Amino acid sequence: MLRFVIAAAVISGAVTFTAAEAAAEKVFRRANDLSYGGKESLDPISATRFYEVNDMVYSRLVRQDDNGEPAPELATAWTSNDTATEWTIALQSGVTFHDGSAFDAADVKYTLERIKDPALESPLASVLDFIERVDVVDPATAKIVLSKPHAGLPLLLMDYRVRMIPEGSGASIATTGIGTGPFKIESYDPEGQTVLVANEVYWEGSPKLDKVVFTAIPDSEARNQAMMAGQLNFNTLTLDQIPQFKDNPAFSVQNYPAGGWFGLVFRTDTAPYTDARIRKAMRIPVDRAEMMKLMVGEGNGVTGCDQPVKANDPFRAPLDCPPDPEGAKKLLAEAGYPEGIDIEVHTADLEPGMVRFAEVYQQQAAKVGIRVKLTLAPSDGYWDDVWMKVPAAITSWSARPADQILNEAYRTGSAWNESYYANSAYDQILDKARATLDFAGARALYQEAQRILFEEGGTFIPYQQNGLRVLTRDVQGIKPLDEDYIRWHLVDLIPK
Repeated sequence: MLRFVIAAAVISGAVTFTAAEAAAEKVFRRANDLSYGGKESLDPISATRFYEVNDMVYSRLVRQDDNGEPAPELATAWTSNDTATEWTIALQSGVTFHDGSAFDAADVKYTLERIKDPALESPLASVLDFIERVDVVDPATAKIVLSKPHAGLPLLLMDYRVRMIPEGSGASIATTGIGTGPFKIESYDPEGQTVLVANEVYWEGSPKLDKVVFTAIPDSEARNQAMMAGQLNFNTLTLDQIPQFKDNPAFSVQNYPAGGWFGLVFRTDTAPYTDARIRKAMRIPVDRAEMMKLMVGEGNGVTGCDQPVKANDPFRAPLDCPPDPEGAKKLLAEAGYPEGIDIEVHTADLEPGMVRFAEVYQQQAAKVGIRVKLTLAPSDGYWDDVWMKVPAAITSWSARPADQILNEAYRTGSAWNESYYANSAYDQILDKARATLDFAGARALYQEAQRILFEEGGTFIPYQQNGLRVLTRDVQGIKPLDEDYIRWHLVDLIPK
């Protein structure tokens, strides 16, 4: 019950910093959503990773720049051989972990090879399973040897979970959080407050913030109320929450390109969704443009045809899917449901808009006889207790490169294959795309994989949305760029 007490205290204003602390320290306050029910782990490759915190205590080899392209972080440069089966990575010098030990190529080897440990059951294993081994050329150089060609390795190394940890630290990293990032762990309590302090010897320069404090608030509206009460410096918003902050001089609201999406996922291994006709019937009657307008507002996103690939990705398929209610009725009748079908969809008030997304789908699907019963699950532990457990549920993903999301969420047997989709022909297309060094050839294959998902996949993705967030006016230094930007630019923030 501790987590609920703390959430209530934040809203009421009971959780505050002392006057002396506020005067002496520059503190940035955020909430963590407790979506893993207190199982949030500081191990960056854990399926229940404490992502809000991990982003600030660890560094990657490669980060994305303001344009979404791979840019140096702990790696200064990368080159491949002619067949893209070996990648040589040059590393930053003079970088130390929070415990004072030096970062070098041995840590890269340990971090990347550990991802494949089957005992850890990391979702990253399916994304980077082609890494055969990592050779330590010298302390400042690592060579990544692949089991098959992959021309897009730097894109995958941008993944927010591919963060460097000290060699041999696997047994303790889940609670110590020792990385090379701009902040280090002072206290760790995912159900209460987790406090980060500045890493004064951070290799890019000491942060201008002294502390980042996370408070567990599982409910999205509770987080919004905490923001209004002045207990947070940052929060995400839904379209209908903007008026509460837009004209208030105490806050600034940002709309930024994000590429994240809500979806409705159906387990393809569970009746009636074992039938591809039913799965498609669930997806094609919806007016996607209307749904996006109701959810995020006109111009605040991009509609799509159940493609998980973000709109500006060069491998996104150019699909068109106008509403097809008659086609949906025909498919349902062919599958044995001429009078329509009753289904149950689970959702939670975990992220802003999750419940509303389910409600709008319910209204649109009813027009073709899809009668949706909505079940509101607890926000606390939703990803651990409901997602991938029930036959149909609302899901949420942030933007990922095409190769990563198409493998991680849909490849047969992947740990985060939430629809339990299994298609060997689809898997073979992805394997061929990874091995194709010609850009046009690889793009054609990735686009074909997306067409297959539209025809028979188990996930309804009507649009990808821009991000909406609110900041207190005293926070300076955050540009209206995507969430990955804010993850590593907190080092530049200067709360007054």
